[in-house]
Amino acid sequence: MMASFGHGTRRHPRTRGRTWSRSGPDRATLGIIGAICAVAGFFVLGIVLGPVAMICGWLAMGRSWAGSRSVPALVALILGAIDTLLALLLLSGATGSAYGMW
Repeated sequence: MMASFGHGTRRHPRTRGRTWSRSGPDRATLGIIGAICAVAGFFVLGIVLGPVAMICGWLAMGRSWAGSRSVPALVALILGAIDTLLALLLLSGATGSAYGMW
């Protein structure tokens, strides 16, 4: 009976909510990274940085619309979507106007 030394793992096998490795970025950091990518995407590489901002914003929001949302995560998601849409419009307009009006 002395094998557990009074520290049984049956009651608390893990701390609540910590079921993954904590070596990656947390939600606040992902939201800030996404917001920076979204703003930078308006100036350079919008077709790449827009989806990156959307993914970072979605992961920072906890992959759900319910609950409290952080402002940087929501900004990253919305600006990333606008960024991607503008980049797609620019690409589609650039291919059509390369041959002139006719």
